[in-house]
Amino acid sequence: MFELGWFSTARGKGSRNLLTAVLDSIQKGELKAKISFVFCSREPGESAETDAFFELVKSHNIPLVTFSYQKYKAKVNGSDETPGGSLPRWRLDYDSEVLKRLKPYKPQLCVLAGYMLIMGPEMCSRYNIINLHPATPWGPKGTWKEVIWELMQQKASETGAMIHLVTPELDRGPVVSYCRFSIQTDSFKPLWDDIAGRAVNEIKATEGENNALFRTIRHQGTIRELPLIVRSIKAISEERVNIRQGKITDNCGQTIPGYDLSTEIDPIIQGRE
Repeated sequence: MFELGWFSTARGKGSRNLLTAVLDSIQKGELKAKISFVFCSREPGESAETDAFFELVKSHNIPLVTFSYQKYKAKVNGSDETPGGSLPRWRLDYDSEVLKRLKPYKPQLCVLAGYMLIMGPEMCSRYNIINLHPATPWGPKGTWKEVIWELMQQKASETGAMIHLVTPELDRGPVVSYCRFSIQTDSFKPLWDDIAGRAVNEIKATEGENNALFRTIRHQGTIRELPLIVRSIKAISEERVNIRQGKITDNCGQTIPGYDLSTEIDPIIQGRE
């Protein structure tokens, strides 16, 4: 059985939805895997949303490991400021403490699902860890909001989402898998026409995220994210795509620039558009 490790800060409903999507796929037999542990960087009582997440984990009898990032930071009087933007010593020590708590488990793949901490080198070298980025491999970097504004600025032809291997450098790991979709179809054309001749900064100032084009791009990306995570785990567990020594390869051992799952995901999202 393919074993997964699950990392989350569990700040809201989205974290529960991610975990539920994978558990549902496992229960249906679509994904031949099990979640060996769930790690959370919060502890019981820190947040009502996080406590709800813990109840979900316990209801599925999954081992739960918690270690409060905020409490540890306060205990060691940690600061986030370091020269050159590298992780401070106390943050690296926090990762080491996490690894001690996870020593009994041997996951073949770990998933970051709403985990709000950057992984340090020790953590990245111990596990193969994947994370979601809300853009194509060749698309903008940054938060999902920054990505959408940049797409509008560029008048981009397409976007999507990708799963990448986690490295200490944020959003820079090799691409494992991705899906893409056009944002220049007939249904998008009236939305582009509505902002013709307007600067993105003006749209931000007047409409912000309520802009129809912004909301539609976000919706089309969001409905693909859960299927992409599930299908990526499935592809890895079936060895259609492999992570070997920090490189992504196909089932023949050839290095690839990511595995395109668009044709698998498009039928899944039909009716949600």
